[in-house]
Amino acid sequence: MPEIHEMLPFIIPLAIAEFALLAYTIYHILTHTAYKRGSRALWLAVALIGMQFIGPILYFLLGKEDA
Repeated sequence: MPEIHEMLPFIIPLAIAEFALLAYTIYHILTHTAYKRGSRALWLAVALIGMQFIGPILYFLLGKEDA
């Protein structure tokens, strides 16, 4: 089984991408008032609870209102 220091070159960029996507998703949710489905509180909960890419991706696929 690989040791953690061998996996760091893969884990660090993935973690950075995950937190950047989460930050952008939260910013987008807080700065917009219209959503296809649900409310601001619902999408904040989905983004934060499903933090590992799933929540933010669900928001952009299902909740983000098209401009």
